[in-house]
Amino acid sequence: MAIGPRLDLRFTQSLVMTPQLRQAIKLLQSSNLEVTAFVEEELERNPLLERDEKPEGGASVPPPREIVPPPRLDSYDGASAATLPADTEAPLDIGDWSNVYDGEPRFGEGRGGRADFEGDGRGIDELAVERPRTLQEELAGQVRLTFPDPGDRLIAAQLIALLDPAGRLAAADGDIAAAMGCDAARVGEIRARMQRFEPTGLFCRDLQECLSVQLAERNRLDPAMVALLANLELLARRDMRGLMRVCGVDAEDLADMVAELKRLDPKPGAGYDIAPAMAVVPDVLMRAAPVWAGVGGAAEADWILELNPETLPRLLVKRGFHARAQVSATREERAFLAEKFQAANWLVKSLEQRANTILKVAAEIVRRQDGFFRHGVTHLRPLILRDVAEAVEMHESTVSRVTANKYIATPRGNFELKYFFTTAIGGTAGETFSAEAIRHRIRSMVAAETSDDILSDDAIVAALRREGVDIARRTVAKYREALRIPSSVQRKREKAVPA
Repeated sequence: MAIGPRLDLRFTQSLVMTPQLRQAIKLLQSSNLEVTAFVEEELERNPLLERDEKPEGGASVPPPREIVPPPRLDSYDGASAATLPADTEAPLDIGDWSNVYDGEPRFGEGRGGRADFEGDGRGIDELAVERPRTLQEELAGQVRLTFPDPGDRLIAAQLIALLDPAGRLAAADGDIAAAMGCDAARVGEIRARMQRFEPTGLFCRDLQECLSVQLAERNRLDPAMVALLANLELLARRDMRGLMRVCGVDAEDLADMVAELKRLDPKPGAGYDIAPAMAVVPDVLMRAAPVWAGVGGAAEADWILELNPETLPRLLVKRGFHARAQVSATREERAFLAEKFQAANWLVKSLEQRANTILKVAAEIVRRQDGFFRHGVTHLRPLILRDVAEAVEMHESTVSRVTANKYIATPRGNFELKYFFTTAIGGTAGETFSAEAIRHRIRSMVAAETSDDILSDDAIVAALRREGVDIARRTVAKYREALRIPSSVQRKREKAVPA
């Protein structure tokens, strides 16, 4: 057997992840904010890209749109027909268009201002608002008025710097004094005075001390209240008998003490420095089409889907500039222009493909979850990625990327596309139910409880099985814990406490 070098020719197929393909995949799974940030970077990096500054009404190509017809009656299977009992949620009235945004501004309500020219044309979010003072600024002002000594002010500034967002200061006085080279008694005295700052209860080590300071400020820290604060774990378990025995009070006095605690602020520093919540900007807009007479004369309507033009980056490739620049460019400059021209074309193509893919997947989701949009969460159907992937002829990973961080604005509110994918729960008659619908039903059943009729997990299982849902007790317990619903024993104790 001879050993030596040999030259062979082989033909193989392999998937190569080019930089352009990685960019397209990244854009597909990114949110609209991330896409906008990426486009801004490309506009600065690529001289052959420019933003389309044409007004939205003058755009030559309107945003992509899909019309989803109502499902035919014979297209419903057992899963869609099997629904839980209707709850208090009002069904969506397709015939009422007063609460549906049709995308067209009404007379006198456009962006140009009021028809009588009395307004300044600006929205409330465009008006200048004075920046609220932070907690540190509020406390610094009180320190200047309370401590005339510069050394005390320095210690107080250190205590302010050590505060956590809730207003707690868990560090011991001795540790703070050792770090600053001063006496621990002096730190404790300054800390005690700062605990009476506004808001009262800051700079405390734990919840018990925070509530004690607030009660002392109100002159309500009596021995019974001290005993109650020392046994807060009994209050968390709603052990009223144990609390009455420890505090030496009757049920009426204990109810008054608990009501007094509820009026206190357990986290006095949490109300400051709160950043405003970012509004969710939907990627897909959904509205009902004009009503038409369906089978049997019933009023049915199509759903119209279109991409939100506010989230669509509109880019143009400077083809004329590219052609003129190549005339007098050197060899290196032509190579640079060719690279940037190819990158610009690929980016525009990737954004267009991303928009069409999102709209295609969203249309299939709306078609399959038509009952949810018409009747509510009790009609939500089981749905997995494979079902949508097979319908739109895409891979499951592509559908997963499309539905990640994407939102749709519906007449029932804004929802993430991932919300509509739920597992299936079997029924006693062979039908299936959505896990999200089951969770909603469990929440409704618990909300309808009275203090004399608390449902255990076994009772919830029995009630669901009477409604045709074949579910195990451990599944009900898992759903209840996911909804942050206490156990039946805990709920009974909570409802037994006087309001």
